[in-house]
Parts: sequence; C-alpha cells; structure tokens
Amino acid sequence: MPRPSSRISGIVPSGKDGWEVHFAAWTRKQAGEDIIMLSVGDHDFDTPAQTIEACVAAVRASNHHYTPLAGIPRLRQAMAAASTACTGVRTNPDQVIATAGGQAALYAAVQAVLDQGDHAIVVAPYYATYPNTFSAAGADFTVVETPAEDGFQPRAADIRAALRPNTRAILINTPNNPTGAVYSRQRLEELAQICREHDLWLLSDEVYWTLGGGEHVSPRSLPGMAERTLVINSMSKSHGMTGWRMGWLTGPGQMISLLTNLNLVTTYGLPAFISLACAEALENGYGVKQIAERYAARRSVVLDAMRGMNNVTVRGSEGGMYVMLDISALEPDDEKFAWALLDKEKVGVMPGSSFGEAAAGHIRVSLCQPEAVLLEATLRLRRFASSYRRVAA
Repeated sequence: MPRPSSRISGIVPSGKDGWEVHFAAWTRKQAGEDIIMLSVGDHDFDTPAQTIEACVAAVRASNHHYTPLAGIPRLRQAMAAASTACTGVRTNPDQVIATAGGQAALYAAVQAVLDQGDHAIVVAPYYATYPNTFSAAGADFTVVETPAEDGFQPRAADIRAALRPNTRAILINTPNNPTGAVYSRQRLEELAQICREHDLWLLSDEVYWTLGGGEHVSPRSLPGMAERTLVINSMSKSHGMTGWRMGWLTGPGQMISLLTNLNLVTTYGLPAFISLACAEALENGYGVKQIAERYAARRSVVLDAMRGMNNVTVRGSEGGMYVMLDISALEPDDEKFAWALLDKEKVGVMPGSSFGEAAAGHIRVSLCQPEAVLLEATLRLRRFASSYRRVAA
C-alpha cells in the first residue's frame, strides 16, 4: 500500500508497556482462570436504569436524525449546569461543546491550543492516552513528574524548569488517574500563576470530579483562569456511562465556537437519542450520588485491608477509582512485580510505570469490583507481599 502519513504512524509508538499485563490477565480470565481483574477502570455495574429508559424512550420517539455540531440545546444547557457545579464558575451553554467521550474532549482541547511544533507540559503520572494525543497534534511535550513522597502533588518549580519559549499549554488531571491524588488549592494556585505569567492555556481533565475524597477545586475558578482554562469532562465515571461515549469541553465562548468547526470534520454531531438520555441523566443526577458513595466505600475497605502490609505504602489514593501502592521496597521493577502477582495469585493490576516515571515502583489497583472481590484480592496481595523475594536480574 502507499505510505501512511507520519502523523497517523506516530500516534502510538512501538514497544511494550504495562498494558500487556492487563491483556494477559483478561485473556486468562476469558479462558476460565480465577483471575481477579483490578487493571481497568470500567464500572462493574450497569448504567442507571433511569438513563437507559430515557434512551429507549428517545429512540422510540424518532430521535434518529442529525444534531447540531456543538450538541443539542438541551444537552448543552445540562452540561453547562454540570460545569457550573464542577468548576464553581457560572457557565453558559455557549461555553460548552458536546464530544464523543472525555477522550474526544481532550483531543479537541489539544487541537485547539497547539500548532505543529508547539510545546506542552504534561504533569505525571498521567492517563495513558495523553502522550499519544499530543503526538496526533504534531506537538512536542515534556513530562514533569510529581514526587510520590509528596502525594503526587504538582510542584511549580519543576513546571517552571520545563518551560520553553514555545510552550503553549499545561495538562493536568485531578482527581488523578492513576494515583487518586486530589490536587490541593495551593498547588493549583501556583500552577495558575505560571499560566498567567506566561500566557499559557491550562487543560484540566476533571472527569473524576464527583469521585474526589474532599473539596474539588477546579483551576477554572481561580483568578484570571476562566479565560485560559479548558476543562475536560465526561459522563463515563460520574454517571456510570463508559460505553455511551459522551463528554464535553468547557472553555471561553470564542474557543468553543471555533471548536464547533472541529466537530464539523470529525463527529459531525452526536446521536440524538444518546444526547437526550445524557441530558436527562445530567438534569436529574441519575446515579451520581450512589456511584460516588460506592467508590468511597470501596476505597475505605481496600485501604483498611492494606494497612500494615509488608513493605507496601499507599500513595495518593484520595479520590477517583483507583488506589496506588508503592511496592518499591519489595521490588523496584513494578512490571516484574505485576507479572509475578498475576502468575502466583491470579490478580491483574497495572504497573505504575505505564503512567510515567513518577509512578515507577508502584502498582495501580482498580476499585471496579464488588467489595467481596476487592477483599479477596487484598488477601491475595497481602499473602504475595509477605512471601515475595526479589530475584536478581
């Protein structure tokens, strides 16, 4: 075949990473092994019944046609209200655009603020798609690690050191995937100061905002930041709708207007019946309180069960759907540890180094299993940690 473009060829570089552990665990489970899957962040429960019924009703009411590029008005109104609650800044419908999930919102944000050859800063640990999203834009980026011993909180001095003359944006994620860290107001204020001083965009991934372990602070609410912040959000985690692929981006009205043109050449709008179901879910908060309570309870159960585990330390883990465990005292090679845990105890977890060097020596444990399964997994992990002996390479 003729040569593909370098842009598409370079999105996902070759080479292995910790996702191999997940895929191996999934394959073995499908083959009938007693594998406990704690390696992926997809709910173990269905979308709330009210949302499903709203979608069925919308389908039956002949909502099968093209929709406005930025989203149907009712959906944008509901998303604006959700953004007001999330960010603490009064938001109008013309300041939000509906996207095909949080990933499409991230893609839109990156395309909106970076030209080919521009530079961005990515705060790590980061969600796995971040680097490749910048690659798709032809943009350069620098990863700035957050220290585990500091609870994975961003450090302004390290971000300042990574600035270049062509730096245009900083990307953060709070509550954080994979660490569960919730960035403090002080650290966010320090980041905001950098953005104001250097006229930067701040891309703020807040898809876990309803699952935080305390006050959610959006940098959009800080002085001078509403006009330079793009907030990525999604129905997936908060409303139990991972497979529905509905998210949104919040930002200045002028930027949202420009981004409508991106939808023209990508999604060309979103399905009407899904849009109406999502609008109703947002308007009524279907499942939000229950999902947040469920993950808070699971986090508490897992952290209690982890206490006193041999040479294993909890890092971050204040919010989100994950617990991050520092296993470096047992084994600095987190991928080797994850493979051994899968082989010996049949528990699948994600090696921390899959999400950046800051998380090396850690494993990410998903809370997307019932409490009884999580307790069994912690028993297996405790047994494994107590008997683990590092083998020289």
